[in-house]
Amino acid sequence: MRRGIAALGAIALTATLAACGGNTAPAAQSADAAASAGAAAETEAKVGALTIWADDTRYSQIQELSENFTAATQVEVNVVQKSVDDMVDEFIAQVPTGKGPDIIITAHDKLGQMVSNGVVGPADISGIKGKLAPSAVQAVTYEGQTYGVPYALESIALIRNNALTTAEPKTFDEMIEAGKAAGKEYPFIMQVAEEGDPYHMYPFQTSFGAPVFKQEADGSYTSELGFAGEEGTKFAEWLKAQGEAKVFDTAITGDIAKQSFIDGKAAFTVTGPWNVGPFREAGMDVSILPVPSAGGQPAQPFVGVQAFFASAKTQNQLLVNKYFEFLGSEEAQTKLYELGKRIPAMPSVAAKVDDADIKAFAEVAGSGVPMPAIPAMDAVWGFWGVTEANIITGKEAPADGWMKMAENITNAIKK
Repeated sequence: MRRGIAALGAIALTATLAACGGNTAPAAQSADAAASAGAAAETEAKVGALTIWADDTRYSQIQELSENFTAATQVEVNVVQKSVDDMVDEFIAQVPTGKGPDIIITAHDKLGQMVSNGVVGPADISGIKGKLAPSAVQAVTYEGQTYGVPYALESIALIRNNALTTAEPKTFDEMIEAGKAAGKEYPFIMQVAEEGDPYHMYPFQTSFGAPVFKQEADGSYTSELGFAGEEGTKFAEWLKAQGEAKVFDTAITGDIAKQSFIDGKAAFTVTGPWNVGPFREAGMDVSILPVPSAGGQPAQPFVGVQAFFASAKTQNQLLVNKYFEFLGSEEAQTKLYELGKRIPAMPSVAAKVDDADIKAFAEVAGSGVPMPAIPAMDAVWGFWGVTEANIITGKEAPADGWMKMAENITNAIKK
């Protein structure tokens, strides 16, 4: 940004802050007063300050990003490093006391918890909604209200070993057929484990039209289960069939699936970007593809969204608004990608990314659905995973086991 533009931004923000303060300057000043005012302007060039909490993986990145914002607005940004495990809990504890940061950066799945505790404030992103991936907008929407500015996505996808096949399967059956043609131990391998893995299984489940929760028109999740009906039962029956065929096996853990794929024992796997690096380091030639449909509808993986959220008790709302406006620019979103190499939440930025893997994951995540951030989600995971594992192993009948799981989850949500 040119210095002239930055200077105008600082002047405009200074004028706005002065107007908000309600003070008027005297018509004339003495020479001494003018000199004092000049000295004050020299030493207090900044027009305000913001405090942002970020975890250790983003601390230095947000510092560098914010230098651009400070140059444009003369607003200081103090970035404080926090533990990713404790940051949200500390935020929830401090905000009601008037302490804590103006802005926090975290995954969207904490949004429901923060809203229910009254510690996060609404954010008007209407001006950039159309520039963001729909799943990113849905992720920061809670009960019809938007909170925060999303900037990065994360999801799983289908990973293909190009040395074994070049097939681009659109359906699960096509994938299994292509995998068998490769002649290896597994046509397809994915972690399940003894406790089940609803996260990795979810795109197949959604392809049966059985989402975990129903959604409003704006993408907000309700606490009404979406997989309790006939569609969920069909998915459960499909799970049983895949278990009997040993396509899904509870003996396959994450580590086993990863190593088996590296060892060339499977043509396809479903995993996230965290494993693509190790695949590349092992010398593999892989491609990232959409997860194929098993039930006839689009397979939509869960999408995790990283976003900036404002404190409900910030004393610097005007500055927060300016920072959020800055974050909504293509320049800032591009800078965030360059610093963190996370999948951009803005498709126009993702389209310009040179990294083929990042671009491919961006396309898959763009058609996914955000992981529910509502408190009711806490009641789901345990029942969900164990039931899937039991159906795969034959310990529970598909229809009865799935219905019992839905009842248990519904009762847990009501408590």
